[in-house]
Amino acid sequence: MCISDRNRRDFFKTAAGAGIAVAGVQALAVPGTADAQEGKAHAQERAAGFGGNVALTNVRVYDGRELTAPRTVVIENGRIGVSAFGARRIDGGGATLLPGLIDAHIHLQDVSTLQQLAGHGVTTGLDMACFPPSVVDSLRRRPGLTDIRSAGTPAVAPGSPQSQLPTFPADAVLTGPEQAAQFVRARIAEGSDFIKIIVDESGLTQETITALTTAAHSSGKLVMAHATTAATAERALTAGVDMIHHVPLDSALPATVAARYASDGTVAVPTLTMMQGFADLGIPGMDYAAAEGSVAALRRAGARILAGTDANHTPGIPVQPPFGISLHHELERLIHAGLTTREALNAATSLPAQSFGLRDRGVIRPGYRADLLLIGGDPLADITNTRKIQRVWVGGIEYPPAV
Repeated sequence: MCISDRNRRDFFKTAAGAGIAVAGVQALAVPGTADAQEGKAHAQERAAGFGGNVALTNVRVYDGRELTAPRTVVIENGRIGVSAFGARRIDGGGATLLPGLIDAHIHLQDVSTLQQLAGHGVTTGLDMACFPPSVVDSLRRRPGLTDIRSAGTPAVAPGSPQSQLPTFPADAVLTGPEQAAQFVRARIAEGSDFIKIIVDESGLTQETITALTTAAHSSGKLVMAHATTAATAERALTAGVDMIHHVPLDSALPATVAARYASDGTVAVPTLTMMQGFADLGIPGMDYAAAEGSVAALRRAGARILAGTDANHTPGIPVQPPFGISLHHELERLIHAGLTTREALNAATSLPAQSFGLRDRGVIRPGYRADLLLIGGDPLADITNTRKIQRVWVGGIEYPPAV
């Protein structure tokens, strides 16, 4: 058990005002939920099975630029194969075949998290904070369910909302840059795939953020920064982080700052779904127009933009984007902010795969994971067609679409 329900309620009653800051870290397992879902998950895995090779005929494949003419795609031992000989054939009826979608910002909780993601065609989930490590470990490498990577525990400042969580690890509350190297070593020992830093106002010093980034890079780890204001985004850029999650709600990023993203190779994960949710609460100083304006500026500057939702089930947080379906909403929000449909699709497929070094997914190509999403309609003509899910495969195992 990570944290009692009573302590959880007491904490979030006082900390809910911190909003996005808490949502950016907390992803504790609900006691009993994982166990309750365990049998269901394994039953689905057994029912799906690997089922031998499959040839998906008469499907139009999205190749990162356009839809191909109808063709055949083979699933062979969980990968995209080359020969349809002896394979069970499924007629796609001219439907569109997409690479499995990737959500670049979620918060894991339990097995139901993976089930919801898979049911909506999200075959890879990139978790941006979850502890203790045993929760993350319990959700890794589950056949037929969404594949995950995780930051584990993020670095936070003393007095921050995260540091007041009853079970938050003490070694993740940093008072100065001299603690950075040990923090990074501890996260790597726990199995974190990348390092997360909460960059908030009156939070970690610039020297500490920079030291954390340097230590992570020295250990070969990417650095994710949580930054929700224009000022904190600049601090993250100054530190040299690899990705900045969220975009400001206080003011749109100036063109000069957006240009720094592009010139430094810093990746943006705007999480417009979450930013829209907080702006809709009517909190003074939070304006969704600033978030959309930031995305438009980043696109004009040529920065890489990924689709991420901040999906979470964190008690006490006023905005909780649902797992899976919210990524389809995120694609629509990105287009409304200025991306083309092709750019939005790539933001949820090939670009996150490239950005996170996941070299076996994001495109439909022989040898790659058979993470596939069959939909009705042309998503390049209308992005809402991604919601018309007919079939899903995760690592070659078919998963029933969400109803």
